[in-house]
Amino acid sequence: MTSTITSATDRVALARTIGETLRTEVAERDRTGEISVAAFDLLRSSGLSAALVPAEFGGGGATHTEMGAVLRELGAHDPSTAVAFAMHSHLVAAQVWRHKHGIDASGVFAKVVGGAILVSTGASDWVDSNGMAVPVDGGYRVNARKAPASGCEVGDVLVTSVRLEGNQVLHCAIPMSAAGVRIEKTWDTLGLRASGSHTVVLDDVFVPAAAVSLIRPAGAWPTVLNVVMGAALPLILAAYLGIADAAVALTAHLLRGRADDHTLQTAGEMLNAHTTADDVVTAMFTDAADLTFPNTDAYAARALSRKTVAAEALITTVRLAIETTGGAGYSRTCDLERLYRDVLGCQFHPLPRPKQTRFTGRVLLGHNPIG
Repeated sequence: MTSTITSATDRVALARTIGETLRTEVAERDRTGEISVAAFDLLRSSGLSAALVPAEFGGGGATHTEMGAVLRELGAHDPSTAVAFAMHSHLVAAQVWRHKHGIDASGVFAKVVGGAILVSTGASDWVDSNGMAVPVDGGYRVNARKAPASGCEVGDVLVTSVRLEGNQVLHCAIPMSAAGVRIEKTWDTLGLRASGSHTVVLDDVFVPAAAVSLIRPAGAWPTVLNVVMGAALPLILAAYLGIADAAVALTAHLLRGRADDHTLQTAGEMLNAHTTADDVVTAMFTDAADLTFPNTDAYAARALSRKTVAAEALITTVRLAIETTGGAGYSRTCDLERLYRDVLGCQFHPLPRPKQTRFTGRVLLGHNPIG
């Protein structure tokens, strides 16, 4: 492995090599629910964990689209690792957006180049957040439970938010090694069982003032989430697109040469859904313009709409893969059964369809997104 990979082709090939290395243990980790520590060691040592960091800060200088291709390739081999890695990658991407808009992100870049894996709690925090931060000399004392926190067992820095007195929310970064931080193994789910998305408990953790990046009102849509949506959703969906890729490829392999009408019909429907998902995710990366997209509610609303459309197409793709293969795809001896359980996770990332349609409708008609 090397940390000097600079071309998109080489990065995808590297992701394929890592994925193939991990693939033999995927079924067993699906059974046990254990995250692959070795996978994240490889992602660090290969330079992929720092690929998005601009070259002038010591990173790989990969584009947003290139990182999506890496996650897609990983997702085809090891969905749990790919989705957990997407959580780290989207936090780095948001910092790249900040850098490209004249905001200093050098501190985070230095940590990532140094090997840090970032852990996000954004899905559980969303706008209102939870927990409690109390001001003390030099910073805050924080108590909270954050779940799900994908990759927390292999992570180094928790990127989170906590409620602050006066109906405010405090955004901060907390080392996973800090006193009072612990992990409770609560992740026991239908799919993505090896993503390590457990609960991080913050028990009277001291957060210095210097670690606080933002204090904002609770309950009001913060513009920072426009940036997060635009940076994160394409990368997250790229990992799930890899799952759909694997399902289509496996179906084609299992049914090669079949010519009965119902098989051809459902195979064609499967490919329609897969093409839709591919096209929508590609459009998300195109509009993101390598993390130079505008920080607007309208942009976030469009990204969220595409997330819903892509998620539905991804789930339909793998469902139809099982329908096309018949009983074989329903058996746990076939990877399609696991791939279907894993792809279902895409619907739970912000925002689920009912919340997304309301958000997008409010923005279209000139309202605050979450009023």
